[in-house]
Amino acid sequence: MTEDDRGAQRTYRVGNVAIPARPLEPALYLVATPIGNLGDITLRALETLAGADVLACEDTRVTRVLLDRYGIAGRPLAYHEHNADEAGPRLIAALDGGRSVALVSDAGTPLVSDPGYRLGQLALEAGHKVVPIPGPCAPLAALVGSGLPSDAFLFAGFLPVKEKGRRDRLAELSKIPATLIFFESPHRIADTLVIAADVLGATRAACVCRELTKTFEEFRRGPLGELAAQYVDQTVKGEVVLVIGPPADDDVPAAVDVDVMLRELASSMPATKAAAEAARLTGLSRKDLYQRLIELKDGDGG
Repeated sequence: MTEDDRGAQRTYRVGNVAIPARPLEPALYLVATPIGNLGDITLRALETLAGADVLACEDTRVTRVLLDRYGIAGRPLAYHEHNADEAGPRLIAALDGGRSVALVSDAGTPLVSDPGYRLGQLALEAGHKVVPIPGPCAPLAALVGSGLPSDAFLFAGFLPVKEKGRRDRLAELSKIPATLIFFESPHRIADTLVIAADVLGATRAACVCRELTKTFEEFRRGPLGELAAQYVDQTVKGEVVLVIGPPADDDVPAAVDVDVMLRELASSMPATKAAAEAARLTGLSRKDLYQRLIELKDGDGG
């Protein structure tokens, strides 16, 4: 919202009812917005969007659709990766001046794979309060809809574009005992499934989640090998989240196997390098592996 909006009565609309928005204390508000279905907005998010002195967003055209749906006046300001160096300090200056700033991404929760992380850092460094307004989040929607274990999970963002980078990244994550969640392009999902089946194993459980909360929402569940075969030569449209289940229990290295690996690696390289290589191969913590290696050396009298 602009300087001219500060004294105006701000409202938002639920159905046909206009509801006054309460003034907000000066802070950076990170507001989650719908990832598809506009009905997924929360009442607190609406109140925050209507009440903020300044509203920043990735694409003003996208955010305008949401604001018009709920009768929220004011002009949003653009804040995205291409203008962050210029727009970021302006938003911090607004906070310095005692104004409230709300930040939204095009869809979902700000700071998750978007430049809002930088603005959050700047606000904290400047001593300002940062307030999350929780709501829709594509990784969590995909996780709970996938049917895969949710007791431990890792959101790993986008995989590298090049094949070698994707292979290396999947290999790094292969032994982590948690469900893995990735954003993926519809144009690359077929190739990624083939690579994942090769690196992680064709029998590892997975789910391709497409167009979450939208009209053509789809969940395809099955082993990686079967999913890879389904997507060969298939045109995929819409936004995709790939969820891959954790490795089977017998794929997670036992403590005795790790000890043997550490001893073998340490016989030909320094302890720090041995721990780093063991971490790459097992997905375990490099710090913990280094500490274990020191304990093994002390126990051996070396």
